[in-house]
This record gives sequence, structure tokens and C-alpha cells, in this order.
Amino acid sequence: MAGILLHLPNLITISIILIFLAATTPSIGADHHHEFEGKPINRKLIGLKKEKLSHFRFYWHDILSGNNPTAVQVVPPASNTSATAFGLINMIDDPLTLAPNLTSKMVGRAQGFYASASQQDLGLLMVMNFAFSEGKYNGSTLTVLGRNSVFTPVREMPVIGGSGLFRFARGYVQAKTHTVDLTTGDACIEYNVYVMHY
Repeated sequence: MAGILLHLPNLITISIILIFLAATTPSIGADHHHEFEGKPINRKLIGLKKEKLSHFRFYWHDILSGNNPTAVQVVPPASNTSATAFGLINMIDDPLTLAPNLTSKMVGRAQGFYASASQQDLGLLMVMNFAFSEGKYNGSTLTVLGRNSVFTPVREMPVIGGSGLFRFARGYVQAKTHTVDLTTGDACIEYNVYVMHY
């Protein structure tokens, strides 16, 4: 018994070391801890070719009047006395055409919303996808998110991405009012899109 008591501190120390090793040594078949990081891949594996800059021009038709509006109010202004309709949100599914006439060839639709986001002037927050339906761009989209100062002659907003043939897209759009009906709110806007894509 005395011999066991003499070796007890050594046994305790060895036991602690074994417990520590068991806790820190991964067991066979267990998942190993890895850092979360991206791996470089060959861009050709996901269909990326040489990057190019393209220019598109089309007309955006925002129709609030009639039996089949393409823009509908989903949130009213915060106050009836707001000169800028601050807080108003309109959901849109606006036609995009090659020429200003609504009956001209449609190349896609602008889908998303715009919101009156300024109390001092008419400044809209634009959040929309240009969903194209024509030619080789059929099924591809460009995403625009930015500020639209409606009464500025030319407004610039960023293109923040896209899908399909516009994967990894970046660029900007310039919007210029072609016509607006101040009674109905209907508007036709010329959009020039400058986009880097593959």
C-alpha cells in the first residue's frame, strides 16, 4: 500500500497528460478543422472569357395610370403634406423597349421597386433588375441599385451585378427623362447602360 501511495503523484500526472492528449488529438475518421477561405479556380471552368465593355440603350416605361399599370404603390407616403412623397414605395414591372414608343420592340422588363428616400428633393432609391428577353441576352439580368434625382437632366446609378451572360457585371446607367405626364405620373425614361461583363 505504501508503494502505491509513493507513486500516486506520478500516476496523477500521467493520467492528466493522457487526458490532455486524448482531448487534443483528432480521432480517426473525425472531421479536421480547416480555415474558411476561398480557393482559386480557373475562370474557364465557369464559362468566363475575356472581359468586355458593352453599351445598351433602351426606354423604360413607368405606367401608373389605366387598367393595366406597370407600377403600383405598395407603401403610401409617410405624410400627406410631404412635398417629396417621402416614404412612398412603388413596385414595378416596367417594359423596356428599343424606341420611345411603347409599341416598339420590347427587349425586357425592369422589375423591382423605387422609393422616395429624400425629404428635401425628389430623390428615389432605385432597386431593379433589367430582365432581358431578347436575342442572346434572353434570360440574363442586370441589377441596378442607386439614387435617382428625378429632376436632374441626367442621373447616374451603379450596376452592381447580373446573371446569365452578365455574371460578375459592373458598371453604371445614365437615365434621362424622355417624356413625363405630370397628371398621371406616367413616364418614359431613356436608359444608357455601360457595363463590364464576360
